[in-house]
Amino acid sequence: MSRESHSVLIVDDSFLMRRIIRSIVEAHEQFNIVAEAADGIEALELLSEKEPDIILLDIEMPKMDGIEFLRAASLMTDAKVIVVSSVADLNSSEAQEALELGAVDIIHKPSGVLSLDMESEKSEELLNALTKAAEMVDA
Repeated sequence: MSRESHSVLIVDDSFLMRRIIRSIVEAHEQFNIVAEAADGIEALELLSEKEPDIILLDIEMPKMDGIEFLRAASLMTDAKVIVVSSVADLNSSEAQEALELGAVDIIHKPSGVLSLDMESEKSEELLNALTKAAEMVDA
């Protein structure tokens, strides 16, 4: 049984990347962005208030990075976490640690994006990961 909409929290220190991700996610009625955070500390503060179903998480951020956030968030939420990061090569130590800490997927964010028009391949990859995470929430 699937819900009408799944709540999403975007966590990325780049304002531009948050806008790009937001534009992709908002184009699909199945997902509703409930909040954005520029670092892990801000994201942790939003968790109990916003109770997202899915978290789109960058790894490299100031104050608290994505790995530290995953460690802390695992005690606070059952939200499905998708890592969206430029350092998240599936074979990297960061990606492996994120998966061990409960991330359900790793998506490599595009590099050198200069406009809000993200490559369709990256957009499709992100939407596929969101759909998969939504199915896990509904299970």
